[in-house]
Amino acid sequence: MSLPRGSILAAMTTAAPSPPVHSPRLRNWLVAGAVFAAVAAAIIAFGTPYAKRSEMAEAAARGEATLRLAVTALRGHMRRYEALPPLIADDDDIKELLAQPSEERRAAMNAYLKDLNTVLESSDLYVMLPDGDTIAASNHDTPTSFVGENFSYRPYFLDAIAGGQGRFFALGTTSLKRGYYFSAPVRSNGAITGVVVVKVDIEPIEAAWQGAEGDFIVTDPEGIIFMSGRPEWLYSGLLPLTQERLARTAVSRRYANAELRELPIVAEGPAYGQDTMTLRTPQGRRELMVLKEQMPEAGWTVKLLVDTAAIHAQAHTKVAGALLLLLIATLALAIVMQRRGRLAERMALQRAAREDLEQRVAARTADLANVNRRLETEVAERTATEAQLRQTQADLVQAGKLAALGQMAAALSHEFNQPLTAVRTFADNAATLIERGRSDEARETVGRISSLTERMASIARHLRNFARKPNERLGPVPVAEAVRDTLEIVGWRLKAADATLHIDLGETAPVVMAGAVRLQQVLVNLISNAADAVEGLPDRRIDLAARVDGDKVTITVRDRGPGVSQAIAGRIFDPFFSTKGVGKGLGLGLSISYNIASDFGGRLTVANHPEGGAVFSLTLDAATVLAEAAE
Repeated sequence: MSLPRGSILAAMTTAAPSPPVHSPRLRNWLVAGAVFAAVAAAIIAFGTPYAKRSEMAEAAARGEATLRLAVTALRGHMRRYEALPPLIADDDDIKELLAQPSEERRAAMNAYLKDLNTVLESSDLYVMLPDGDTIAASNHDTPTSFVGENFSYRPYFLDAIAGGQGRFFALGTTSLKRGYYFSAPVRSNGAITGVVVVKVDIEPIEAAWQGAEGDFIVTDPEGIIFMSGRPEWLYSGLLPLTQERLARTAVSRRYANAELRELPIVAEGPAYGQDTMTLRTPQGRRELMVLKEQMPEAGWTVKLLVDTAAIHAQAHTKVAGALLLLLIATLALAIVMQRRGRLAERMALQRAAREDLEQRVAARTADLANVNRRLETEVAERTATEAQLRQTQADLVQAGKLAALGQMAAALSHEFNQPLTAVRTFADNAATLIERGRSDEARETVGRISSLTERMASIARHLRNFARKPNERLGPVPVAEAVRDTLEIVGWRLKAADATLHIDLGETAPVVMAGAVRLQQVLVNLISNAADAVEGLPDRRIDLAARVDGDKVTITVRDRGPGVSQAIAGRIFDPFFSTKGVGKGLGLGLSISYNIASDFGGRLTVANHPEGGAVFSLTLDAATVLAEAAE
């Protein structure tokens, strides 16, 4: 702004003595000042609201995209557990417990619910009688156990006992922990005999909101905040806490003994095209833009509160920039007018000034063109980002479906691979025996093929019932018979690995409480893994032993392989964890075996042998001890 005046002064010092200031020159400056003042007032009066409205609209567009993603994530988290109560309620053991609630059944159900709660990663699982008393719970062994508590006043219990599925958010009256409850009735012979409830923890969702552009809150139908990234806002009401609202909340004891209070809202209403509200805080008043989306299936309203201080600051910056441009333009206009008035006496100075002005205008035009290009680029990037967000949302839904299908396909592939390989080997042997006229041996081989197909059918039944407790009842299983049937399946694998299996079942082979097919499944997985471990090594011996220790039987499988390193010992039973090469294993065998051992009431562990190699130990209850206890 000082350059044109400096150039004029420099020119004047080299020219003739300057004439006195004439009234036309002064009038030009006065006109330029008046134009600047008028246009500046118009920019402040009309440009400031326009800039704020524009900035608020852009912030609202960003916030709505963020809000949609948050609501989608919240819905996905809830739907993950929505279908679980009806599946759990269909369990035969739960129906038997509700029909005849003995102490043994209570204890077994408590243990089952605790294990299932760990697998599902839910907050709590519990079973209620028709009068609302809790008969079994996953937290039975904690200080805040639900066992013996009565929750008949909860809406989720009332909905389920009436024959529907319940959904309800509340602060636990026993645990004092927030959660979302899903419930379903337990039906037996056409009658409702109880209610199954799954409680879901919502704190992980709140943790995911940290760092977002704005503050998320979720309100119930009474306008009370029960989820928020700001703990100080919890249990605050956006609406006046009238006696009617407090009474409706007290009936369901939604917030237990928590103190309800009103959020200190000073004002609320539309501002610059967006809904806003102003809060009173220790630091002063704080204006927030309110974006919301309804979740009618849960009766919730999810809101995103964006602080407008930065938005107003950006708008003021734009207005200040416009005033600066206006000032530059006004000064340029005054300079042009001044130079035109001195055209006759300062032709050379006018030409220099005009050239300088044209250069400045060209530079400013180039700057404006660059700004326009950057704005167009930003608009294109934001449009592409929104499209990518929508595509990502669709991909997440599809990925969830494919993950579920992939896990089931992987499990079927792993469990059917070994029996199918054995069937192929027996079929080849049968064909050879028939060609040689050894029909009796061929008939026996065909019988083994039939037995293996029955095993595959049993495996299919087991995988189909994977989401709930298996229907196969436990009974006495001779370990010798299980080992004999196992060798028929893994014999080809031992031969392929050139491995030798040494069996030591003691003087009297023990009998364990298990399921014959699933016990054989565990032994097949352990021996096959041992064969993989010793393949290609100088010492290819594998030891299988069984020992009785009191009321327990321990079956061990030891190999002479490299053993299990400490780095993977803690994850070796995780699903899809494998140390084999690509295409040589799915990482499901040990995970399935571990779960089967747990179903039997036993355990599966791994350790390294002092002389080298890994030792897998399967500990089960001895059949004779359980039989005597039952008597």
